[in-house]
Amino acid sequence: MSLARASVGALRNLRPKGAAKGPGFFSEGKREPTGYLFNETPPPPGQKRKWEAWEAPWYLTMAATVLLLGFGLPARPDSSITTWARKQARAELKAEGIKA
Repeated sequence: MSLARASVGALRNLRPKGAAKGPGFFSEGKREPTGYLFNETPPPPGQKRKWEAWEAPWYLTMAATVLLLGFGLPARPDSSITTWARKQARAELKAEGIKA
């Protein structure tokens, strides 16, 4: 009886692995909201925003994906089973002398 009671007490106090102490991920951070997107202040007038290191590869990858899917998929060869069957049927009908 005491072993069962001890194990129940231990399970109640058990924290999941990886459970962090302190505030959670979605709790308020240290920076106050500024009202701008991603809490990023706009650059002064006449100055451009500097890209971060991940932005150029991300935009290039997305552009390449759009081009590949937009032009590559419509240009692929027709490999459907119905097209193959139609060609096969026409060849067999032609071999038998029937006009297809």
